[in-house]
Parts: sequence; C-alpha cells; structure tokens
Amino acid sequence: MNEHPPLILVVEDERDLADLYAAWLGDDYRVRTAYGGQEALDQLDPDVDAILLDRRMPGLSGDEVLVEVRERGIDCRVAMVTAVEPDFDILEMGFDDYLVKPVTKEALRETVEGLLRRGSYDAGVQELFSLTSKRAVLEAEKNASELADNEEYQRLTERIEELRADLDRVLSEVDEHDEFEQLFQGFDG
Repeated sequence: MNEHPPLILVVEDERDLADLYAAWLGDDYRVRTAYGGQEALDQLDPDVDAILLDRRMPGLSGDEVLVEVRERGIDCRVAMVTAVEPDFDILEMGFDDYLVKPVTKEALRETVEGLLRRGSYDAGVQELFSLTSKRAVLEAEKNASELADNEEYQRLTERIEELRADLDRVLSEVDEHDEFEQLFQGFDG
C-alpha cells in the first residue's frame, strides 16, 4: 500500500489557473504543476495517479500529451479540463473525464476523486465509466438529431450496452451475500 497521498499532475499553460488548481488540491494530494505540454511529459512518470490536462496549449497540445501518456503505458487516469467545447472527436481520445472551463473547486475535486476511484476498478469497468462520461458530454453539447446521425456515437452507445450487460452478468453470478463478501475478501486493507 502506498503511504503517500495520490499524485496529481496539473497541466495548464495559464500559470495562475494551474496554481489555483494546485492550491485547491494541495491539502489532500501531492501535486505537480506543468505549465505546458513538454513540461508535462518531462514530469510524467509511473508515480502519477491522475492528470488534469488542458487541451489547448501552445507548442505541444493536450491532445498530443494524452497520446504520449497512453503510448508510454503510464497507468493513470486523465481528465481534460479545457475551454474547448467537446465534439465527436473526443470519442477516439483516451481520457477518462472531460470538464469544460470554467470549473469550480468542488467540480475539480469531485473529478479527481472519481478518477482515483476509477483507477482501482478493472479494465471493463474503467472503460464503461470512460465511455459513459464521453456520452454524457456529447449529450449535453449536441442535439438529438446530431447524435442520431453520428455513427461513432451509435457505436459508443452499443459498446456501453455491451459493457453494462457484461457487468450485469458478472454481478448476477454473485447471487448471495456470502459469495459477494468472499469475492472481495482479499481487498481488505
């Protein structure tokens, strides 16, 4: 078990905003701050548990940083925290959550807590959370006609239903309280 609080990497080219996010999180987490994409990659290592990543930055964009994070195989959760309105391009991106600026302290802290919780789930549940988050963002930003006409959105919805069915099947196999306790017995700290 890790004796240190989780490590959050805040990546934001607006220094005042990056420092504000770090201050909001600093009481409960270890925080590294990067004021640009290349600086973020320089600070990226396996100790990072979650990244709050601005999408639009000069030089190396948040999208490019995200690709590099995934290519390096760093096992951390990523939330895009950005003024860029989401579009269907987010469906192909490897982030876990998406916040549109401006964000409140409460929203930022809830996002970090959610990212850290997701990091403890298995891959299928992580994918379900990630895809459900993407669908929610698109549904908040797009009208019903745009959603209905988009094939990628339809595939997203189908994949969510597949993952939910798999999860329901697994949970139904654990049909008694004792079996459920036995399943999670090894996770007690």
